[in-house]
Amino acid sequence: MPRVYNTQIDRRTFLKLAGAGAAAGLVRWPGGMPLAYAAQSPDASQIITGKSPEMIIHNAKLGVMETPLGMLREHRLTPKNILYNRTHFPVEGAGKWMATTAPADPDVIKSWTILVSGLVQRPKTISVADLMQMDMVKRTSVMQCAGNGRAYYWAKAKTPGSGWHHGGMGNLTWEGVPLKPLLKNLDLSPSDQVRFLTANGKDVPPVKGGADLIKSYHLETPQLDDAILAVRMNGEPIPTIHGGPVRLIIPGYYGNMNVKWVTDLLLMDEPTPSALMQKTYRLPNRTVEPGKFTTQDLTRENSTPTYGFKIMSVLFSPMMGEKVSGSGGVDLQGVAWNDGVVPLTEVRVSLDKGKTWQTTELDDSDAPYGWYHWHRNVNLDSGVHEVWVRAIDAWGRSQPVNGLTTWNPGGWEWHGVDRVRFHVSGA
Repeated sequence: MPRVYNTQIDRRTFLKLAGAGAAAGLVRWPGGMPLAYAAQSPDASQIITGKSPEMIIHNAKLGVMETPLGMLREHRLTPKNILYNRTHFPVEGAGKWMATTAPADPDVIKSWTILVSGLVQRPKTISVADLMQMDMVKRTSVMQCAGNGRAYYWAKAKTPGSGWHHGGMGNLTWEGVPLKPLLKNLDLSPSDQVRFLTANGKDVPPVKGGADLIKSYHLETPQLDDAILAVRMNGEPIPTIHGGPVRLIIPGYYGNMNVKWVTDLLLMDEPTPSALMQKTYRLPNRTVEPGKFTTQDLTRENSTPTYGFKIMSVLFSPMMGEKVSGSGGVDLQGVAWNDGVVPLTEVRVSLDKGKTWQTTELDDSDAPYGWYHWHRNVNLDSGVHEVWVRAIDAWGRSQPVNGLTTWNPGGWEWHGVDRVRFHVSGA
C-alpha cells in the first residue's frame, strides 16, 4: 500500500509554495489542481446522500463530482463515499430515486427485470433474484470517466464538459454473473447476423426525444469475455447512484460503457444509433486542431468510440504543490493501469524532464484490470522539483510525453505523461 502523507495545507503555505515556483521560473502544468479547495454550496453530501462533503462538484444538477487526489490515494479499493460520479441525466425530479449511495429499496430489487432480446427467436426476462441464484465471479478493475483529465487538454483549447483532473476514477471490486455464459445458457437462438451487444438502463433523458444513454459492444472484443452483470461493489450491494441493483461491468472500459441500472440487453447486427454512442463519446482517428474539427464532424468512418482505457499513470505522492521532507529520500508513489488486454510491464519516472528515466517497483496484485501500485525512493535536494511519470505495457504502448498531441473536441481519454511539481525541504 502507498504511504499516506498529510496533504492539508493552509492558504498562506500554498501561496508561499506557488511563489517559490514562480520565482524558480516554474509554471504550473496546465490544469494542475491545488491541494486546497474553496468551500462549495451545496456540498456533495447534499446532492448525493452518503457522499463525502469534500468531493469536488462539477455539476450539482447532474450530481457530477470527482475525488480529491489526497483522498483517493488513501485506499486500495475506493470507498463508495468518495468514488467519483458521472450521471448524464438530472439526479433531481424524476431521477431523485438514484441520488444515494445506499442500495436500492428491497421492493425495487424484487421487481427489477432485464429483458434480453433483439435478433433472437426466444427473448428472455431475468430478474435480480435469478442472478443472485447463479454462480458469481469477482472482477477488480479501474472505473474511470472518459473525460478524466480533460482539464489538462484545456491548455490547448477548451472543450465542452466538466473540467476533470485525475479524480474521475477509482479502483473497485465487482461481483456478478459472467455475461457471455449467461447469454449462452439463456438459449436465445440468436440470428447469424448478430455482431453487437447493446445495453440500456433505467435512466431516461429529461426531455422527450432526447438522446438516451445506450451503448453497444462488438461481441468479439476481448474485454467482453470478462464482462459481468454485477450486483455487488466492494462487497456490498451496488449503491443506487453507481448503478444498483444491477450494472454491466466491462473491465478495462471507460465508465460510460459500463451501463448503470441495466434493464435491456439486445443482440443486434449494428451498434445503436443513439447520439451518445455515435457522436458524443468518440475520438477522431487522426490528429485534429481546435476549430477545424468538432464533434459534429464525427462519423463511424473517421472516429472510434471510447471503449478500452488508454495506458495511464498518476503520481499519488507527492502531489502538486505539496511540501515533503527530503530526509531519507523522497518516496515517489502512484498507480498505473491500461485496458487489461496485455500486462502493464513498467512504470518509469524522470527527474530531469524526460532526458533520463528510472524504473520503479511494480505491484500487480490487482492486475489485469485494476491499479498497478508503483513506488521508488529518490534523493532530491531542497527546493522545487518536477517529476514525470510514464507507464509501458507488453505491447509497447505508453503515454505521450506531450499529452496535448491527443487533443480532441470531446476532451476524451487524456493519457499524457503525468507531470507534478512539489517542494522538498530538509534534504
